[in-house]
Amino acid sequence: MSPSDNVEIITFGCRLNAFESDVIRRLAGEAGLRDTIIVNTCAVTAEAERQARQAIRRARREQPEARIIVTGCAATLDPSRYAALAEVDLVLDNEAKLRLESYALESRAPTLPRQRRGSLPPPLAGEGLRARRSNRPPPPQAGEGWGGGATGVDARPRPGRARAYLQVQQGCDHRCTFCIIPYARGPSRSVPLGPLVAEACALLVAGYREIVLTGVDLTAYGADLPGQPSLGQMVRRLLAAVPELPRLRLSSLDPSEIDDELWRLLGDEPRLMPHLHLSLQAGDDLILKRMKRRHSRAQAIAAAQRARALRPEIALGADLIAGFPTETEDMFRRSLDIVEECGIAFLHVFPYSPRPGTPAARMPQLDPAAVRERAARLRAAGAAALKTELSARVGHASDVLIEALGRGRADCYASVRFDDTLETGLVARMRFTAASENNLIGVPAA
Repeated sequence: MSPSDNVEIITFGCRLNAFESDVIRRLAGEAGLRDTIIVNTCAVTAEAERQARQAIRRARREQPEARIIVTGCAATLDPSRYAALAEVDLVLDNEAKLRLESYALESRAPTLPRQRRGSLPPPLAGEGLRARRSNRPPPPQAGEGWGGGATGVDARPRPGRARAYLQVQQGCDHRCTFCIIPYARGPSRSVPLGPLVAEACALLVAGYREIVLTGVDLTAYGADLPGQPSLGQMVRRLLAAVPELPRLRLSSLDPSEIDDELWRLLGDEPRLMPHLHLSLQAGDDLILKRMKRRHSRAQAIAAAQRARALRPEIALGADLIAGFPTETEDMFRRSLDIVEECGIAFLHVFPYSPRPGTPAARMPQLDPAAVRERAARLRAAGAAALKTELSARVGHASDVLIEALGRGRADCYASVRFDDTLETGLVARMRFTAASENNLIGVPAA
């Protein structure tokens, strides 16, 4: 058994955190870390932080002698809060968690009895990003990547994993009034094409057949690089440099910042999956202005219409926040209506929760019960939209990436269930014979 097999990683939050958990897994294995639980936290909502603390307590109950390391955005923003938890042995910020030495030092630390460890203050590793957010770190050079190694990815396929995340961008220069993440992730910086090609090739060799490009503010890609290549230009060059890659997917995009090259790719590149996830957050123009978003309601609807005109089979996802401060019922209704107007099939709903230090936290807040009620209505609208989307695909065929026994992912991102025994990582043509609330039912196409 390799050392990393004795390390459990509990991941909360976004696809970027999922990518970084893969990096952490590799680094922990290289460092020889054993009998350790690493909790990679999220700070996007108060609920995400509550779930992380709950997971920490549960991990200690279930594995009383294991080391517990806490990292991620919540730990970066408020390290002392997590260091104060009796269950925690070490707190790492977002920079320290991607350095090999963080785990090498811990792997050589003596394993103390729990009673003694509980009486010692847990150490903090890394200074956080808040003091340095005005100083933009340099992007990695060719061959470096984000994880401190040759590629920054764990290139060993793991059971049930046929898709891999590839981080192309980190941090954010914008300050949406509700968002704390720029303070945890620092300024926007992009990975040059060279390391991305190297990482994509390593993932292909490892058996992955779909790569998902991820970042904090994906459409900001390239603004800090020589020549300022756009996201679309990078995607085209990446696909040209790795012709063996069968499937490339994008994570969340700002609808006002999708560049012309990316629109062209969506229309003429079959290896770019027909699936866009839009960072909408609201459907009312005044709320969007108070959020300090960069798009209007009309721009969001226009982006959805343009995507369908270029790729009729496309499926759309979106993020929406329910119960933003000052949101009236009419304002919320416009967010509810935009689900149907944009044809959003894969909806992520976030009940608003104030993040300390953000401008929105100082705005007039809604009653928490109203926030929960609106979030429930949005989720119901999303569930109905997904059911309609899946039903419309019955009778059609699509390539499906096999992710596990009896389970796969269609081009359009829909989950597919089937009875046949197919090898994980295979891309198989399937015809959809039925749909449930959350899945398409597929059979191999003749």
